[in-house]
Amino acid sequence: MTALVSEPSAGLTGFPDASPSPLAELAAAHGTKFILATFVDMNGKPCAKLVPVSALAELEAGKLGFAGYAAGLMGQKPQDGDLCAVPDAASFTPLDAVRPGLALVHCDPYVDGKPWPFAPRVILKNALARLAGKGMTAKAGAEVEYYLVTMGEDGSLSTADAKDDGPHPCYDARGVTRMYEHLTEVSEAMNALGWGNYANDHEDGAGQFEQNFDYDDALVTADRVVTLRYLLNVLAGQRGMVATFMPKPFTNRTGNGLHFHLSLWNDGGQELFPEAGDDRHGLGFSGTAYGFVAGLLAHAPALQAFLAPTVNSYKRTGATTTESGATWSTNKASYGGNDRTHMIRVPDTHRIELRSGDGSANPYLALAAAIAAGLDGIERKLDPGAPCGPGERRPEAHTLPATLLHAVQALREDPVMLSALSGSEEVGRYYAAAKEEEFLQWHNQVSDWEVHRYLTAV
Repeated sequence: MTALVSEPSAGLTGFPDASPSPLAELAAAHGTKFILATFVDMNGKPCAKLVPVSALAELEAGKLGFAGYAAGLMGQKPQDGDLCAVPDAASFTPLDAVRPGLALVHCDPYVDGKPWPFAPRVILKNALARLAGKGMTAKAGAEVEYYLVTMGEDGSLSTADAKDDGPHPCYDARGVTRMYEHLTEVSEAMNALGWGNYANDHEDGAGQFEQNFDYDDALVTADRVVTLRYLLNVLAGQRGMVATFMPKPFTNRTGNGLHFHLSLWNDGGQELFPEAGDDRHGLGFSGTAYGFVAGLLAHAPALQAFLAPTVNSYKRTGATTTESGATWSTNKASYGGNDRTHMIRVPDTHRIELRSGDGSANPYLALAAAIAAGLDGIERKLDPGAPCGPGERRPEAHTLPATLLHAVQALREDPVMLSALSGSEEVGRYYAAAKEEEFLQWHNQVSDWEVHRYLTAV
């Protein structure tokens, strides 16, 4: 199996040269004593080892090994060799908001001296390498929604702020004020890192929030989503709360989305989405932009396996109503202008908003799959048709999968999406099999709903 990213330079360990040491310089400049050497599995779980700065040479030489099977969904069996975490110094992130002297660095897992094609960060780098081969790069912004909750001894969930219980709490200034300490601590942490936090708001569900930061290169944004989730989890925990990104933690409330704002640029730093003499559908877009949109729509059912990758995801997209009166999650592959009822919103001529992803999505896999779908649309010169009007639903548009199992079936039937992960159907089939098993594990559990519905039904 051949990875698309460059192989490491030859050396005693087979890994990139460890000198000079940019990590050591960064650690010294920030007073860092320990570094979380971090990667995520395909489910998005952050995996790390805590490395003292005295051992940075070993980390940078690729000598920090993980048992890949134990780490999670990583394409390994118990008998396989170590995943070795190779740090990307450009992702160095001081975490003084969590612990003074702590930092995080995102790593690319290697096996036998080569980037591991099942590793999510490697997968996104492969997608970006393919895009670069076409003279393009991708930038992304992300909207990370989450709930702040507490868990009772019986496992029941409650809103962390007991006064936050109304049916229409979105943008409520009082709810934001009551969570002031949490929100401002997260905001200050983001700004200290140079992320450009520009808004912190109460979302549509009671106890739901969103904290926004500036867009950047796709890999940088994916790294920041992973880091932000970690920050939110830890900082909320320090206040006795749980920050959850679960797509649908409450039956009667809006679900958690992970919306991506996407744009393409050429290797000269020029935007490719604004109209360049081919605005065929009146949105101020170029042919490249329309092709990208068409690719996303054409592959939407299979794409959902990456954007909505859990059983619970489909409780969000399948919801019919909420306390607020809107679900904010479409079940049709449609696009339109500045309209949040579509899978793809076009807020301006510079970007699109991909809205069908949820809080359980792995940002590396979601962005890699979206790039693969959009690039296919560009290469085949697909056309998305005329944009939908406000709230319009067209019968010819793909209906998004009803369950995770339906999404897996769509993935298996879509060669482009099946090869979206490191250009390998082997990786795609491994992921599909794991998600099918996840669905069946849930399906085999007897729920309270079934007992209530069927215990004395006949």
